Amino acid sequence: MLIAGFPAGSWAANCYVVATGPGAECVVVDPGQDAAPGVADIVREHRLKPVAVLLTHGHVDHMWSVTPVAGAYDATAWIHPADRHLLSDPMAGISRESASMLLGGSYQFTEPDDLAELADGQRLELAGLEVVVDHTPGHTEGSVTFRTPYASPGAEPAPEISQVMFSGDLLFAGSIGRTDLPGGDHATMLKTLRSKVLALPDDVAVLPGHGEQTSIGRERAANPFLLELAGRVTRGL
Repeated sequence: MLIAGFPAGSWAANCYVVATGPGAECVVVDPGQDAAPGVADIVREHRLKPVAVLLTHGHVDHMWSVTPVAGAYDATAWIHPADRHLLSDPMAGISRESASMLLGGSYQFTEPDDLAELADGQRLELAGLEVVVDHTPGHTEGSVTFRTPYASPGAEPAPEISQVMFSGDLLFAGSIGRTDLPGGDHATMLKTLRSKVLALPDDVAVLPGHGEQTSIGRERAANPFLLELAGRVTRGL
């Protein structure tokens, strides 16, 4: 399996390109600010063909380049319907600090020509990958994660990694996503973490929207937010 990623733009949001291997079709996850050249470099280096662009949520630092990237490769863009409005109106979902970063610029955001909507539990067959969609609200109303087996179909599974999860801004190494932006809700975030994160096995690798790679096992053992939540579950709260 081939996974290449890089932090894009001023917000350093992680953009990922995922394929079964070199010379294959691929999907792009969260092409943020100025991500198009980085995607093009990876595509060229590994002789890939993007067929889909997957968005974990609609915040501008994760979707800034979705329209140019999807358009350049005639690829379908995917987003949850609850965040779809942010594609053409990103100011509706950002903080005052993020808004100040856009001041003075001439920016125009539009939906990609080929746009499809995601649903909880949906299974997508894209670029030879089996992708499971989990609706994970809390950071935004339309946040989702994407999980796919780490081994390519037909290959031997990796002994230490069963799946890879692209967690967006739900879960980070040592932290969780903020809930103080429009569409965010802390109680909903805790419910999502309990039902969609703590329920996963430890050997799921987590590729977050910002920062370094981690795993469910590592976060279950050391992430203070998950530790507190697990304690509540143990106590029956």
